[in-house]
Amino acid sequence: MAFAENLQTIRKQKNLSQEGLAELLGVSRQAVSKWELGEGYPEVEKLLVIAKELDVSLDSLMGTESINNENTGSSSEIRIYSPNEGITLSTSVVTRSPEFKTGKNSPKFALFASSDITNIFGGSQNRFLGWYKNIEDISNEIQEINTALESGTANYTLKYSVKCKKSFLKLKIDE
Repeated sequence: MAFAENLQTIRKQKNLSQEGLAELLGVSRQAVSKWELGEGYPEVEKLLVIAKELDVSLDSLMGTESINNENTGSSSEIRIYSPNEGITLSTSVVTRSPEFKTGKNSPKFALFASSDITNIFGGSQNRFLGWYKNIEDISNEIQEINTALESGTANYTLKYSVKCKKSFLKLKIDE
């Protein structure tokens, strides 16, 4: 399920109109409408506000592009460690977010571990793994994870993710 569909579903479950959500977020109703139509995405900072205001995880909001080992015929899992986030998850599927429209020193992509378990919104359950500053870094990470899956590697440590810090609902790369 894409971000646009997730946002609309969650908004309706919370009995909010587009105008009501827009008011909560300090944006126009047209902005919410564009997001729900898939014609754009909010900035990363706004995603954090949306998750907070709708009382859902960021993972629940994200529309993701699945990149997994279905093409390899492998059904194994890999344990992925994210040093910047301090988490370890087992998965056979990794997904990336669409590109965020963010400031100069903010991450452009997020990486998720996805499970086959269906969440209450009808989509896969996604768990956040890390932030990435550009498409090359997240693509390299996904390629290396898939190579590790294909070779039967049991563990993988993220190499290309960046450490970020939050400040007043703004997310910045901590360099």
